[in-house]
Amino acid sequence: MTPVETLRGQKVAVFGLGGSGLSTVRALVAGGVEAALWDDSETARERATAAGFRLSDLAEADWSSFRLLVLSPGVPLTHPKPHWTVERAGAAGMPVVGDIELFVRERAARAPRAPFVAITGTNGKSTTTALVAHVLKEAGRDVALGGNIGVPVLDLPPPAEGRTHVVECSSYQIDLAPSLAPSVGLLINIAPDHLDRHGDLESYAAIKERLVARSEVALVGVDDTLSRAICARLKARGGGPRVVAVSGQDSPLADVRVRDRRVIGPDDEAGEADLAGARALRGAHNGQNAAFAYAAARALGAPVATIARAFQSFPGLAHRMEEVGRRGRVLFVNDSKATNADAAEKALEAFGDIHWILGGKPKAGGIEPLRPLFPRVAKAYLIGEAADAFARTLAGAVPFERCGTLAAATEAAARDASRSGADEPVVLLSPACASFDQFANFEARGEAFRAAVARLIQGEA
Repeated sequence: MTPVETLRGQKVAVFGLGGSGLSTVRALVAGGVEAALWDDSETARERATAAGFRLSDLAEADWSSFRLLVLSPGVPLTHPKPHWTVERAGAAGMPVVGDIELFVRERAARAPRAPFVAITGTNGKSTTTALVAHVLKEAGRDVALGGNIGVPVLDLPPPAEGRTHVVECSSYQIDLAPSLAPSVGLLINIAPDHLDRHGDLESYAAIKERLVARSEVALVGVDDTLSRAICARLKARGGGPRVVAVSGQDSPLADVRVRDRRVIGPDDEAGEADLAGARALRGAHNGQNAAFAYAAARALGAPVATIARAFQSFPGLAHRMEEVGRRGRVLFVNDSKATNADAAEKALEAFGDIHWILGGKPKAGGIEPLRPLFPRVAKAYLIGEAADAFARTLAGAVPFERCGTLAAATEAAARDASRSGADEPVVLLSPACASFDQFANFEARGEAFRAAVARLIQGEA
């Protein structure tokens, strides 16, 4: 834990008592801060009470007594309209911050030169964050990994000169962290997302830009229009960060790029890191993730040879093109995190002879954007609410079978894949849908697939 000692003896309001909210409360209390806690959800309030915290109804509180409001990133700051606590804080003239901001202040007070890598982007940020942490650990660094990737940042050990924090930051978290100024900042890419919370694409991009604008070293993607513009703007600005342009392709605009599945640094001066054989880094999108990890590790002094070895040993993230088993020639891949067509596209591009399990709670647009990739699919296995709509899209283009449940689909796909003449037929769960019609979340769906695959393999044994 990182106790929040920079606010010792002061009183703050805390709204939002989910995972990161309770983590923040623990860190505040450990730092000697008086925290007034509240949540609109009765369930969240009961959870906080069960954890031993005393609640304070912020609707009835004297806001003039608070130093600031600590807001959960899941609570609207500006759009579609500010939460009522944000309005109360504004009326009282106090800052509204999040847990990342509290961490940043602690780093400034405790160890301002401690290495701090902050990572954002619309897609790929979790894999890139985990990969950066893995590479630095392989280089012998003391690494603390957290933020939006799972472990709340204030649950991590405190900043120290010999410790590197690798922190994933969502746009919501950046918006609540005005002092964010990492040693190395990564902006991977920008695509429309969360516009209901940020108003429009320009506002969303401007928030993402903040993470790199005050970095010592800014690693900025050049594979999309908005990121490319940010990269050019930062390079043209005097007195700003050292800017490194990064591409998952062989872009002439990039300082670090990917050519023929090899990550190459500026002017090829330090050697290259080969991605061939890095099974957890298949696909062009993972080339981009690897290029950013390479650039971040190099910025912190890691040798290229170490980076290359770490790419080969990287296990990947659960539910993201995760290899969960093999039966004979058949490979089983869990890509349950692919909750929309854009995410499923990455997996379809990465494999051939695909026995594709898809469906669930449908999202706008369905799978029509994936039609150019249908030739890579040997057969589709449909589950959940989206089955009928997806069947209409696939009709005449891809053979399909309505399976209803994930367990039935896994069994049917494994049966057909075992009859394939391909060298490595793939049973791929990449649903292109939310999970909520049959599962609590994408993690539960992925675990159910993993269990079904394990039963198949054990049954054969």
